[in-house]
Amino acid sequence: MATYIYQNKNWTDFTWQDKVINILFGEVRHLQGKITGQMSSLGFFLQEEANLTTLTLDVVKSSEIEGEQLNYDQVRSSIARRLGLEVAGLVPANRNVEGVVEMMLDATQNYKQPLSEDRLFGWHSALFPAGRSGMYKIEVGRYRTGEMQVVSGAMGKEKIHFEAVPAQMVKEEMDKFLNWLNDDRVIDPVLKSAIAHFWFIIIHPFDDGNGRIARAISDLLLARADGSPKRYYSMSRQILEERNRYYEVLQKVQHSNGDITEWLDWFLHCLKNALEETLITLQKVVHKAEFWKRHEHTSLNERQRLMLNKLLDGFEGKLKSSKWAKIAKCSADTALRDIKDLIDKGILQQEQQGGRSTNYELT
Repeated sequence: MATYIYQNKNWTDFTWQDKVINILFGEVRHLQGKITGQMSSLGFFLQEEANLTTLTLDVVKSSEIEGEQLNYDQVRSSIARRLGLEVAGLVPANRNVEGVVEMMLDATQNYKQPLSEDRLFGWHSALFPAGRSGMYKIEVGRYRTGEMQVVSGAMGKEKIHFEAVPAQMVKEEMDKFLNWLNDDRVIDPVLKSAIAHFWFIIIHPFDDGNGRIARAISDLLLARADGSPKRYYSMSRQILEERNRYYEVLQKVQHSNGDITEWLDWFLHCLKNALEETLITLQKVVHKAEFWKRHEHTSLNERQRLMLNKLLDGFEGKLKSSKWAKIAKCSADTALRDIKDLIDKGILQQEQQGGRSTNYELT
């Protein structure tokens, strides 16, 4: 009895039950199309903004899955600079951030390029610019030469979660993987993204960074599925939300006889959740864009613009004139004048509930 999937003969001839995943696969494809359609109806500026936000989240969350916290503003600034975007308030980024961003952008912006051994080594080197993982020196920019176990628990009480493919087989297994990945005829890129993620994790070809590289490969294939370098949904963000189940399913399917239905089912569900999450955010973005288009000739002062943007972004709690004064840093009288002016212009109204204090909302 094989302990791990790779100990089976022809282990990469994966099988799955179409009837289990077909409906879900169709829903994912439908949602991708819907998002692409909605995004293309937005102006260039909003598309750029959404792309920048998604890529930033993807980098931050992918590192967070590995327990590493990257600075959001540094990541955002690094991406904006590399994409040549005019963004206010850029900050310098450290070497670690630059490396992860470099890998992510190469995967998504150059998604049409084949994935070669050399390109993978470049990604790995970018992730570990100092040749270390934490305090430990690791083999960088090449496949591992040592055995690989994924363990947890205190010393002497370690639990082995997984033993990867033996080191002497890594090169051969990776050649096979890359040939399959670069063959466009094989399979739909969304399914390919799911299979590639699993396959790469099973080989675990590097000393460290395998999870982040697996997610970058998934993103590269999802960009192929969308036929665009612009990213509007973040798989890594969703994996972080469902992290426990992610590891659970990986652990279970690594012992399978080659049937990876459960993994594909989990991956597609996770992707569907990421897409649905994006549709909700998109509706807000569209609503906000339409609002400002309607009011591009309405005369408004800076305080009013600030407060309206806060309301459009989903203001926490009730809006009272006292809150307005506090946030807009003005007197109570000025706040009331600002509010009355917006009511006259038909932008704000008093909330129906009434009560002792008056609350205001967008009409």
